[in-house]
Amino acid sequence: MTASHLKIEDLHVAIEGKEILKGVNLEIKGGEIHAVMGPNGTGKSTLASALMGHPTYEVTSGKVTINGEDVLDMEVDERAQAGMFLAMQYPSEISGVTNADFLRSAINSRREEGDEISLMKFIRELDSQMNFLEMPGEMAHRYLNEGFSGGEKKRNEILQMMMLKPSIAILDEIDSGLDIDALKVVAKGVNDMRSPEFGCLIITHYQRLLNYIEPDFVHIMMNGKIVLSGGKELAHRLEAEGYEWVKTELGIETEEPTEA
Repeated sequence: MTASHLKIEDLHVAIEGKEILKGVNLEIKGGEIHAVMGPNGTGKSTLASALMGHPTYEVTSGKVTINGEDVLDMEVDERAQAGMFLAMQYPSEISGVTNADFLRSAINSRREEGDEISLMKFIRELDSQMNFLEMPGEMAHRYLNEGFSGGEKKRNEILQMMMLKPSIAILDEIDSGLDIDALKVVAKGVNDMRSPEFGCLIITHYQRLLNYIEPDFVHIMMNGKIVLSGGKELAHRLEAEGYEWVKTELGIETEEPTEA
């Protein structure tokens, strides 16, 4: 496998004609974990959705590549096949499709015809990863996210990531609503994926997740742009002082919130 590489250059994104992202630049290499933080309404979730090709979000200019391939020319399924993965803030429920069936179909969609994963290999790997994430075996046979608690949905997103083995994972507020035990399990899954073949973008409001997943880089987003980047010390300072010091230090006037 080759090392992962996602590059975002001067990305502008609009919703219904209103510009939300106003020139985002970000580069994620294999082995790196990046955290994006910022006040509500600054474009964090817009960035995640636009990268994965959500039709509501119109890319008006800019360039995005994964491992040298043009992401913006790809359909949503092609982005997934190229190695991109999104753990959504609010995972969808799909009645009639079990977790196990969904995962096996998703894995096979990324493999060549005739090279599908064998049932026994799939079951062994699924059992192993579910045990690692402290998930009861019966969850494999439940309909996808149907009736799941918030914590179960988030663990299930991490299970999908670990089974699919993407090149680049985007985790959109994966820590939202989690108690401390579930947070530790989710973090354990992300940390286990660290390798040159895996890069990760974590979108979060809170520093607490970064106590368990140590980021290589922290980026602060305001008014649709990344305005400040640094190490994990940035997250600690935000926790202690909030965002006012960023606005004051950089002379930023916050606009009215639009999208998260």
